[in-house]
Amino acid sequence: MKFSYGLSMTALAMMVFNTSPAASQNYEIPVLVPITGFLSLEGTAQRNGAVMALSEAADGIKVSAQVADTSTSPEVAVNALSRALSDEKPLAVAASMFGTQMLAMMPIAARAGVPLLTVSGTAKLTELGNPFVFRFFPGDRVVKKAQADYAVTVLNAKRPALIYQTTAYGQSGRAVLKDILAAMGAPLVFEEALSPKVKDMVPALSRLKAAGADVILLHLHSGPSALVVRQAKAMGLQQPILGGSALHQPTTAALLQPAELANVCAESAASPISETSAAFKRFTKTYQETFGSAPDAFALGQYDGMSMMLTGLAAGADTATKMRAWLANNRYQGLAMSYVSDGKGNMAHDAVIICYDGQSLVPAISRRYQNVDGKG
Repeated sequence: MKFSYGLSMTALAMMVFNTSPAASQNYEIPVLVPITGFLSLEGTAQRNGAVMALSEAADGIKVSAQVADTSTSPEVAVNALSRALSDEKPLAVAASMFGTQMLAMMPIAARAGVPLLTVSGTAKLTELGNPFVFRFFPGDRVVKKAQADYAVTVLNAKRPALIYQTTAYGQSGRAVLKDILAAMGAPLVFEEALSPKVKDMVPALSRLKAAGADVILLHLHSGPSALVVRQAKAMGLQQPILGGSALHQPTTAALLQPAELANVCAESAASPISETSAAFKRFTKTYQETFGSAPDAFALGQYDGMSMMLTGLAAGADTATKMRAWLANNRYQGLAMSYVSDGKGNMAHDAVIICYDGQSLVPAISRRYQNVDGKG
């Protein structure tokens, strides 16, 4: 499925562009993200962020988003990328947040010499020496460090337990969390991997309870995160729940009642609906008016990534080769944070912990972590 958006609007006031040769050409930017399947909530937000950024290209810069649904199949993602590269080579590609798809797409992008801009958190993506990957969402080595630190220093976890996904994303987060918690003197007392297809979380939660866990850590996609929270509360479990980034999403929270979210927190790159600055309010208002839903960190990360690309284009990075070099060697002040490559394509280095109060579906930011990996 492929959609085309013809886009050319005035940029946000905070973004300044210089006149460049880009003004005389129309650039088609592929947006290859999972809009259906178990990542539909996260992928739709990613798509929306990319489309919104491209719609705000500066006067004279003509761009159009070529959107294709990658679902959750690596083969579908590879075919979508191959089609996108079959005609004229694009400046860059907004690429799937699903780590398994990214791992399949990366060699193709490298051979073509086209940068992939993604919000996937899978740590391995930037550890394979591929210079064409640029991650605009903090990877597991950033957000999992924040999650572990909050569990131990704020929630006083001494016997944490972890439920994680069987996907590449889940396995990546589990490995990082396990090592950090052990180093902090709070090793996992229980861990279990679940397929995204699993709907009954009670068996895993029962084993977790029997293990004597004092804090429940989650590293799951959106739907499974909501199911664990609902079923844990139905079982009467009192342990604090500290989830992965999926639990910060307004679309995930909307699957639950406010009372079910009491004593629930999550790590994330940002939480646009929790911020009160004028810039965040403008972003949130425009996003809601355009897409009929509230923005999350996945939307904002992809928005900032595409906005950085547009800044590069305005500065003269009008080929894929120039764009890769520009992204690798420049700092960009986005809405969520300041982005700069660590030399491997990790652009985001900050994280937040958000918490729900049991009365509202809008979380509050409980703690901010800046430059977690020391690379920002």
